[in-house]
Amino acid sequence: MDHVDDVLAEWATEWPGLDASPQAVVGRVSRLSRYFERELVRIFNQFELTGGEFDVLATLRRRGSKPLTQTELTKACMLSSAAMTNRIDQLDKAGLVQRMTDSVDRRVVFVVLTERGLAVIEKALIPHMDNELEMLNALTVPERETLARLLKKLLIVREVDSVSPPRRTGSSQTDTA
Repeated sequence: MDHVDDVLAEWATEWPGLDASPQAVVGRVSRLSRYFERELVRIFNQFELTGGEFDVLATLRRRGSKPLTQTELTKACMLSSAAMTNRIDQLDKAGLVQRMTDSVDRRVVFVVLTERGLAVIEKALIPHMDNELEMLNALTVPERETLARLLKKLLIVREVDSVSPPRRTGSSQTDTA
């Protein structure tokens, strides 16, 4: 039994006709998200990064030598333009990224990893991946693949229906009702 089982049992007792079955998934995903976030932050802190900073550095690293514009980076990280500007400012101040103006069109600004930024993300990436694997250790490889496929199905619907990325707020923490 987990917390969500308790919630579902309480609803079944207090309001027998209510279909609370979606909470079996949504409640668990929400609760797992909070547990996962704590574990992710623990690793990011070891490298003096926030989760958002790690996200930008990892996005730039996985794109290889292809420089990204701030707009492309904003979309990839699902942030507002203002939030991305702030994040890039912080990473630039720390010497982890730099802005480079396009030689053809000076209105276009690329964001690239510095040597220091590349070293930091490469040092942090393996512990991060190991940590994610550890978070999923209760599942077999086939179970992880099945879960990934099902979550992808849910996410695709949201991403297709979404005109803009979800807004991140400080109070996005939800619990099962």
